[in-house]
Amino acid sequence: MAEQCKRNPNTKCVICSKPIYRRPAETTRGRVYCSQTCYGIASRKETPCVVCGSPILASANAKTCSRACANKNRTGIKYTGRRPKDKVKDERALKLRLMVSRGIACERCGYNKKEILNVHHKDRNHGNSDMENLELLCPNCHTEEHYLKKSWMNDTTIGLE
Repeated sequence: MAEQCKRNPNTKCVICSKPIYRRPAETTRGRVYCSQTCYGIASRKETPCVVCGSPILASANAKTCSRACANKNRTGIKYTGRRPKDKVKDERALKLRLMVSRGIACERCGYNKKEILNVHHKDRNHGNSDMENLELLCPNCHTEEHYLKKSWMNDTTIGLE
């Protein structure tokens, strides 16, 4: 019975040239392969190593084939050794400077939980961190400052009065 179902080969594998049978629709779509292994070989994308030129797989943005080539590629690069600018660290420093100079309380309502106070930029420009432009606010006052004027609750058609 298996002999009756066997088809005569009508094409060849693109990689190993093994004769195989594929439906006519599959052969018109493009390249045909005899196995998953041959498909994997065809799908492999290799790039040359930037130092020695030997082929490497292009996965994981690899530029060099080995540690030795990576070291050769890095020669001449100067590292500063300094940490990159840390926004969170800078905001903490601003908050601490404000608490020392103005006290540990909201500057509008006087709420005194120092852990939740926020630094507010009066002109809304985070690049301008002058002490005159900064204000320590509790979350409620900070939310009122930013969102109260443009709130959807200000719409007079709601009728919640």
